[in-house]
Amino acid sequence: MRIGIDTGGTFTDLVYLGAGEGRVHKMPSTPREPLRAIAAGLRELRPEGLAGVEVVHGTTVGTNAFLERRGARVVLLTTQGFEDVLFIGRQTRRELFNLRGSRSREILPRELVLGVAERLGPDGRVLTPLTGDEIERLRRQVQALAPEALAICLLHAYANPEHEERLAAALTPSRGPISLSSRVLPEFREFERTSATVLNAYLGPILSGYLQEWSRHLPGVPLFIMQSNGGFLPGARAAAWGLNTVLSGPAGGVLAARRLGRELGEPRLLTLDMGGTSTDVALIDGDLPFTRDYLLEDYPLGIPVMDIHTVGAGGGSVTYRDQAGALRVGPRSAGADPGPVCYGRGGELTVTDAQLYLGRLRPECFLGGRLPLDLPDTRKAMARLAADFGVRPQELALSIIQVAAGHMAKALEFVSLARGCDPRDFALCCFGGAGGLHVCDLAEELGISRILVPAQAGVLSALGMAMAGHRRDFSRTLLLKGPGLTWKNLAAAYEGLKEQALTELAADGLDRGPITAAGEVEMRYLGQSYTLTVPLTRNFRGDFRALHRRLYGHAFVEEEVEAVVLRVRAGAREPEFRLPRLRPVAPAQGSLPSRARVWLPEGPAMVGLHYRPQLARGFAFPGPALLVEDHATLLVLPGWRGEVVEDGNIFLQH
Repeated sequence: MRIGIDTGGTFTDLVYLGAGEGRVHKMPSTPREPLRAIAAGLRELRPEGLAGVEVVHGTTVGTNAFLERRGARVVLLTTQGFEDVLFIGRQTRRELFNLRGSRSREILPRELVLGVAERLGPDGRVLTPLTGDEIERLRRQVQALAPEALAICLLHAYANPEHEERLAAALTPSRGPISLSSRVLPEFREFERTSATVLNAYLGPILSGYLQEWSRHLPGVPLFIMQSNGGFLPGARAAAWGLNTVLSGPAGGVLAARRLGRELGEPRLLTLDMGGTSTDVALIDGDLPFTRDYLLEDYPLGIPVMDIHTVGAGGGSVTYRDQAGALRVGPRSAGADPGPVCYGRGGELTVTDAQLYLGRLRPECFLGGRLPLDLPDTRKAMARLAADFGVRPQELALSIIQVAAGHMAKALEFVSLARGCDPRDFALCCFGGAGGLHVCDLAEELGISRILVPAQAGVLSALGMAMAGHRRDFSRTLLLKGPGLTWKNLAAAYEGLKEQALTELAADGLDRGPITAAGEVEMRYLGQSYTLTVPLTRNFRGDFRALHRRLYGHAFVEEEVEAVVLRVRAGAREPEFRLPRLRPVAPAQGSLPSRARVWLPEGPAMVGLHYRPQLARGFAFPGPALLVEDHATLLVLPGWRGEVVEDGNIFLQH
């Protein structure tokens, strides 16, 4: 028995999968005390208790700590002469022609970086020894700086971790956990390795404190933390890998969407996960999408994460008139408290308020009717802002939705068109509590003719977590070229890294028997800076050239290639099971009318109104229509036709 929990900025979603039964629940989040909403949700989801249940939890605790710069006080130890690597970065700019370009806020000041008198060569040979006197000097300096965590990133430590490990052993009695680059990211490229190590140290104590609080609230409940790579870690181990939890929430939704698409014969999906605070989009072309180039503001993570693009457009995105008189929507969110105006807590006007004003949200079904919506206050707030613009309130509400949709359309184009993929070749899979209200608009904007709406769209990320498996990623720098680049050497390196993976997963509590492992190799033409990743096979050279030709239109048959980094992805096999029927803990009560008055882009209209849980397989319906349920709403525009398929999923066709 397993429970998946996705904590968002506005709502906390819970999904329970048991023997032959399933339950879903949604609670308003408590951002200042995330565990308060979780504990209340668990009591309502499983009033009989949590005996025998394990929990997989996606958390934004680490991400929020970074965004708000509330991470730990970190001291960084690095080789003398390289103290400024983290601050110099790659010297790239997001806006090439902006003369006033700026970097994001630093996560540690320069005075907390200490140079170490030592030096290794790129092959791991000791060029300048690390002496006992130097270690003692550093110990005194570190103690004086009183850090909450230490990050140690020495030059070429990926080739020889000896100096890092000696420093860690000597400094362990000092305050806080220690992150070593030779463990966090044992790869060349100093900036990426330094960034990953510092971020891990910066987030680790925050996550550790959260997990300790979890143990006090829910003692004895087996806890696993969802990672950004689509797998989970035991809670006891997660504190040492705070870096891996940055995208833990959105990863669950992509994981579930890919599984559902595969089962329904739709392996090519564009995913749209719109919640209360933000929208996450991804492109699935058969396999799960991964990237190693993800930036958290200006800081690269360096590790494999789900290739997810996020924009500040959610149901709670605040709308306002800027100084130039233009209508703005987001990225700031009203969150769960005070929330939108319609929550009745004095909040600001949001996208959710616009949807309610246009009749697209049904108060009797919103959160199963447990969260009353204040329509009169929403009308007053909409009228006030509309007067500022000199338009009618319904025109303003439609414009708010149009602006929010523009942000999301650009995000979908970023993960498709900007990468050479035609969105018309994909089905658009929408989930999150607010995704269904915008999906037809977005599909028409991108020329997509097929939409998949999962049966549990409102809590799909939590469902993905409940279906996830244990997984870890491992890497090793190779820099093999010329006579040294042989299949024998690659295979030997793979076996060594695989053994390390099996040993560490066994330490996590996973039996060796069911563990699977797959290898990849990062390659480039000799002298290039950028690399391509191909599966580890005997035909690695041919695979690299074929991929280069597919991406860039050419390949150099005679040019020498170099194997740069070896990677191994290891974990438990993905469980194969049929989902039980999932029912809401607190479903909406009472009956609904068969039709409702809704404002569409063309104007007001009477549309068919359906309570989605009551629709049988094979039920077909034309747009315009409004399909309501307890945790999400689907607006079907004119020109679309829907059909309920197996397990309550819905396909829309244009």
